[in-house]
Amino acid sequence: MADKVIPAVKAEEEEEELVDPQDELREQCAETPQCQTLWAKYQECNDRVNSRKNTTENCQEELIDYLHVLDKCVYKDLFKRLK
Repeated sequence: MADKVIPAVKAEEEEEELVDPQDELREQCAETPQCQTLWAKYQECNDRVNSRKNTTENCQEELIDYLHVLDKCVYKDLFKRLK
């Protein structure tokens, strides 16, 4: 009789961990020669700026160039992977 009063609850199956396709694509695109070249230019600029005490130079242009190419690579395939 107790079986009829107390409902049985089944444990939910564990859902697989969701992976952001944008993160995967960024990792893949960062390995392309064009992105590698722009990342190296950004790092070179960053090293140069950090080695000086009084400078007005920043690496904003290099960073924007890198992110532009990275995002362009990512977004050409991103929406094909979304559910």
